[in-house]
Amino acid sequence: MPDSPQLSLVPERDVYTVARLNQEVRRRLESGFGALWVEGELSNLRRPGSGHLYFTLKDDRAQVKCAMFAGRNRLLDFRPGDGTQVLVRAKLSVYEPRGDYQLIVEHMEEAGEGALRRAFEALKKKLAAEGLFAEERKRPLPGLPQRIGVITSASGAALRDVLKVLRRRFPAVPVLVYPVSVQGEFAVGEIVAALKLAQERADCDVLLLTRGGGSLEDLQAFNEERVARAVADCAIPLVCGVGHEIDVTIADFVADRRAPTPSAAAEILVPDRREWLRGLAATANRLVGTVKQALGQAALQLGFVTKRLEQQHPGQRLRQQNQRLDELELRLAAHLRHRLDNAAGRLAEARAHLHRVSPAQRIGRTADRVDVASRRLAGATSRIVDQFRNRLLVAARALDAVSPLATLDRGYAIVSRVDGDDRTIIQDATALSPGERIEARLARGIVLADVTGTRKENDS
Repeated sequence: MPDSPQLSLVPERDVYTVARLNQEVRRRLESGFGALWVEGELSNLRRPGSGHLYFTLKDDRAQVKCAMFAGRNRLLDFRPGDGTQVLVRAKLSVYEPRGDYQLIVEHMEEAGEGALRRAFEALKKKLAAEGLFAEERKRPLPGLPQRIGVITSASGAALRDVLKVLRRRFPAVPVLVYPVSVQGEFAVGEIVAALKLAQERADCDVLLLTRGGGSLEDLQAFNEERVARAVADCAIPLVCGVGHEIDVTIADFVADRRAPTPSAAAEILVPDRREWLRGLAATANRLVGTVKQALGQAALQLGFVTKRLEQQHPGQRLRQQNQRLDELELRLAAHLRHRLDNAAGRLAEARAHLHRVSPAQRIGRTADRVDVASRRLAGATSRIVDQFRNRLLVAARALDAVSPLATLDRGYAIVSRVDGDDRTIIQDATALSPGERIEARLARGIVLADVTGTRKENDS
C-alpha cells in the first residue's frame, strides 16, 4: 500500500519583506496618530539645496528626528538654529529606507511665543464664556466727540499718527493724552490706572487705547486679564487700535470698537470735516426749504382766516344794517311824497269842482270850509310824518342797542382767552384759571392781561 500524504499541521507563513514591514508601520503610525504638538530643542539642523529642513528635536531624556518640507518652512517668521527651543505641530511617520520613525512638521514657532499664544487662547476662551466679547454689551461711539482721551506712550509713533489723522479730519476736537508704558513690567499697572483715572475725571466722552505693532511678547500687556477686565469695566466708550492689521489682542475683543491700526482708530473717532460740512450744508438747505414751505402755508392760512374774520366782523353787519336803514328812509320819503302828491291832487280837484259848482253866494262859506279842510289836511300830514319819524327813530335806537360797538362805547369790553392764534370769547369768569393770558377789546384798543384770580358774581 503506497504511503499516503500526511497533512501539514504548520500554518502557512506570511513573510514580510523589510520594505513591506516599514511601509505597514508607517501606514499604521500615520493613521493611528493625528496632529501632535511637540516642544523641544533643535539640534543637527541641516538645510540641503532642496529647501527642506532636517533636524532632531530633543529634551533632556529623548530625541526624535524631524523633517519640514520647503512648502511649509517658507512660512516661518523666524530663523531656526541649533539650540532654539521650539513648539511644532507635526504628524508621526516612518522614513522607510532606514526604518526610522520621524515627525513631519507642518508648523513651527518659538516655544516662548507658543506659551504666550496658548495663554492667549486660554484667556480668550475664558472671557468669551463670561460674555465679555458679546456684541450686545458694546456701546456706540459718539458721532462727534467733545474730547478724545488717548491712552498710549507719549513718545511712541502711534501717538504721532493718531494726532496727525485727527488734525487732518477734524482739528476742532480737543485731545487729552494719558501717557503710559505700552510694554514691559509696568505697562499693565499703568494702563489699568489710566483707565480708572479717565473714568474719575469724566472729561472725555470716548477713549482710544493704542500702540504700534510688535511681536506677541511686545503686545503682551494688551493680552493680560487685568487690562481686559479694566477695558470691559470702563464706563466710557473705548476704541482699541493696537499694532498692525494682523495683530489681534484680548483688549481688541473686549473694547467697544476694534481698529486695525492707530491711524484707522483715529479715523473711526471723528468724522471727515469736509463730509460733515457738506452734510451740514445739505441739512441747512433742507431746513430753509421746510421753513419757506411752512411760512407759505401759514400765509395761506392767515389769508383764509383774515377773509373769514372780515366776513364775520361786526362792522360788516353794521354796514349792511346802515344800508338797510338808508333803503327804508328812501322808501319812507317816497311814500310820503306819494301821499302828499295824492292829497294835493285831490285838493286841486276839489278846488276845481268847487269853483265849477259853487255859486258866488256860497263862496264865502266854501272858503271857510276849504280853510278848515286845509288845516285838517296839514295836521293829518304832520301827524303821519311824525309817526313815520318816530318809528324811524325807534328802529335806529333798537339797531344801535344791539350793536357791539355801541356796547363797547358804554364802557363794556369783549374778553377772550389767548391760546396761540385761537381767540375764545369768555362769558363765565370760572372758565379762566390763574396764569392764563386774556385780551379785552374796548371801544378803542385792546388790553392784554394775565389772570391772577377769579370770583363769582355774588362773591364779596
